[in-house]
Amino acid sequence: MHRTVGFVRAHARVVARATVMACATMGFAAAAAAPSGSKASAAFALPSLPWAKNALEPYIMARTIGFHYDKHHRAYVDNLNRLLEGKGAATGPIEKVIVESAGKADKTAIFNNAAQVWNHTFFWKSMKKGGGGLPKGALLDRIKATFGSFDKFKTAFVAAGAAQFGSGWVWLVEEGKTLKIVTTANADTPIAHGQKPLVTCDVWEHAYYLDYQNRRKDFLAAFLDHLVNWEFAAAQLE
Repeated sequence: MHRTVGFVRAHARVVARATVMACATMGFAAAAAAPSGSKASAAFALPSLPWAKNALEPYIMARTIGFHYDKHHRAYVDNLNRLLEGKGAATGPIEKVIVESAGKADKTAIFNNAAQVWNHTFFWKSMKKGGGGLPKGALLDRIKATFGSFDKFKTAFVAAGAAQFGSGWVWLVEEGKTLKIVTTANADTPIAHGQKPLVTCDVWEHAYYLDYQNRRKDFLAAFLDHLVNWEFAAAQLE
């Protein structure tokens, strides 16, 4: 299980520095900031999908992406904007909102919605049409050195995601110079803990239930075998 969000409060400066460094290597904007001075405009916009809704078929169907992106992801964006309205808290990137709200009881709703906007955007980037298989180069070398082999990594990743109780996420992250598989519950995210995400798979039921019902392991296996975007993951190491 992941460390608790309360850990962040004791390490705020370290986390903030790690987050800024991680954001510099992401290669995407989690949400677009509204132009300054625009009347009644939203602070954050729903990021575009990096592929067509049917691009991941037959492993994730267009209907699932439609519900997941248009309903769930959009709701987190809308909720976040409503929570931030009039509070002057939406200056800067969404990562700043996440770090500054993490572990604060009076900002739990802000953290949950901001983190879910970020997590989902990262999840979409973690997949591509024709993905899966073996990573290449330094990433594959790091995975083998850490886990013993790529097959052992796959087994550990699927097991971690399947064992996550209730809703959450399974991640491959870099912490310091070490690769780790971690899980986070609900909206929690590695960037609130000074870790650099490389890829993630969403294990909330709405991510897979229409296609896999209760077969979460099958969904995780399909993610690794056919969907994961190893080029995106490798870019996070650079």
